[in-house]
Amino acid sequence: MPLTPQATQDLSLDIYSEVIDVRSPAEYAEDHLPGAINLPVLNNQERAEVGTTYKQVSAFMARKQGAALVSQNLAYHLGHHFADKPKAYHPLIYCWRGGQRSHSMALVLTQVGWRTTLLTGGYKTYRTYVRKQLEQLPYHFSYRVLCGLTGTAKTEILQALAHKQVQVLDLEGVANHRGSLLGAAETSGQPSQKLFESKLLIQLQAFDPDRPVWVEAESSKIGECYVPQALWKQMKAAPGVEVQAPMMSRVAWLLAHYDHFTQNPGLLKDKLNQLQRSYSKAQIQDWHQLIDGDQWSDLVRSLLEQHYDPAYCRSMKHQYANVQQSYNLSDLSTVSLQQLVLALMNLDISVLT
Repeated sequence: MPLTPQATQDLSLDIYSEVIDVRSPAEYAEDHLPGAINLPVLNNQERAEVGTTYKQVSAFMARKQGAALVSQNLAYHLGHHFADKPKAYHPLIYCWRGGQRSHSMALVLTQVGWRTTLLTGGYKTYRTYVRKQLEQLPYHFSYRVLCGLTGTAKTEILQALAHKQVQVLDLEGVANHRGSLLGAAETSGQPSQKLFESKLLIQLQAFDPDRPVWVEAESSKIGECYVPQALWKQMKAAPGVEVQAPMMSRVAWLLAHYDHFTQNPGLLKDKLNQLQRSYSKAQIQDWHQLIDGDQWSDLVRSLLEQHYDPAYCRSMKHQYANVQQSYNLSDLSTVSLQQLVLALMNLDISVLT
């Protein structure tokens, strides 16, 4: 009896040889199932051309055009990606809604003799699952919020805690952004909101509900990525620990960790120009003059005193009012940070309620 593609809505992905996303590269880049590979049956341009034919000519002509393109792309994938797959190979295949694109690949692979499974509802089934999980899962954990003015090495402290097997939710890492005007990654952009949520869910699902989760005191928006409401609500209510450090230590730390701006003064000026609605032209010009004069320490101190520190104080007052313990560091040396990490690890969690 010939094989036929199976169908499932179960997202237990580890039972398959591979998870294959047959959507266009642009759709895949926006978001995809964890670990899925992209073998498009229509590339970005082809998908747009078929859509234009559908709207401007007819559905029949679009299907005929699409079928020819899909056949060519499937032939390519068979001759390359699938060329060395064994008889026991068993992929899960999906497209946007579980429609023609995924069925076309599943049918061909099944005719070859491989057992294939289609994700019923396609990517939309997965997206519904992610949304529901992010509405519920954040409530399963207790959180500890690490607070501190800009330049107090909060990210590095959390990374050190993670290396000690402490549970840490790295929101800035997931968002690929340091959470401020100058926080964009140097070489790559942020994920889409959907991909941000997919990556966030993976981190949450790896945590043990019986152990606390440390997270930095972020705003509800990190760059262009929004923290899901359930998680944001839990973060604001969680007990906090604040790190304090001298101004000059913070300045030195920021200069060491944001040196790409000192190497690209034009980019820094463009960023600061975005503050024109909040500050006078004279203040913006003053910052520009400090840049032109390579007065980097004075610039960073001015930005902290005029912009970052006041913004932090406003945020803490309205968003993170539950700070229960403070650590005043004499400097931000490796020794000081290591001592702080040990103190946080030994902190009596019962007193932070």
